[in-house]
Amino acid sequence: MTTQKIALVTGGSRGIGKEIAIKLAEKGIDVVLTYNSNLTEAEKTVAAITSLGRKAVALPLNTADTSGFDGFFLEFSNALETVFGTDRFDFLINNAGTSLTVPLTETTEDQFDDMMNIHLKGVYFLTQKSLSHLRDGGRIINISSAVARVSFAGASAYGIMKGAIDVYTRFLALELGARGITANAVAPGAIFGGGTMADTPEIRAYVAGLTALGRVGLPDDVGGVVAFLCSDDAKWVNGQRIELTGGMNL
Repeated sequence: MTTQKIALVTGGSRGIGKEIAIKLAEKGIDVVLTYNSNLTEAEKTVAAITSLGRKAVALPLNTADTSGFDGFFLEFSNALETVFGTDRFDFLINNAGTSLTVPLTETTEDQFDDMMNIHLKGVYFLTQKSLSHLRDGGRIINISSAVARVSFAGASAYGIMKGAIDVYTRFLALELGARGITANAVAPGAIFGGGTMADTPEIRAYVAGLTALGRVGLPDDVGGVVAFLCSDDAKWVNGQRIELTGGMNL
């Protein structure tokens, strides 16, 4: 009998995370999504998933606060048992995050620490604590960024953390290979629509001008690739960084 697949998507209430969650549901995968503060949007995403015939649960989580991770995994374990009838899940998608655009000469230590806690420390230790719940043969997908490859003024702290995530992903792939768990990074460029980055006609025009396909990125451009990495077709993809920019700064 085939075991029903379950994904944990952090920051799954809106933007890229919401699109990932819905694309996974369209592929027949049940979803546990986390949200930081916006329960209303999280419930809308749950409703969209259940309308597709899949099960979904939304749990609160501040990925910047590692002291809350033990409590989260108690809630997560309870949800797995009561909603899905299991004690394991299959896919971890580390998506939760924010953006920061500040010149490096003006970046404060608090801002730097926020970026580190959300995008690096939180991802590192949330993944670590998830491993006892993740099935052998599972998948880890970390959301990186194009700014780990291409430098843009004002993105230094954010870009540093995403560059570290690319490295972390390779170590995950190496150290978890004995369990049949793959780890890959997906690196979107500027994604407009429901995210945290600034969104003006001028910024959109600038980004489109840098992109070979001549338009800005949308959440729909990311979700399907993550769903692919959770499919059997991607079973031999491991330790890779896949950039999703439409050909930005080639």
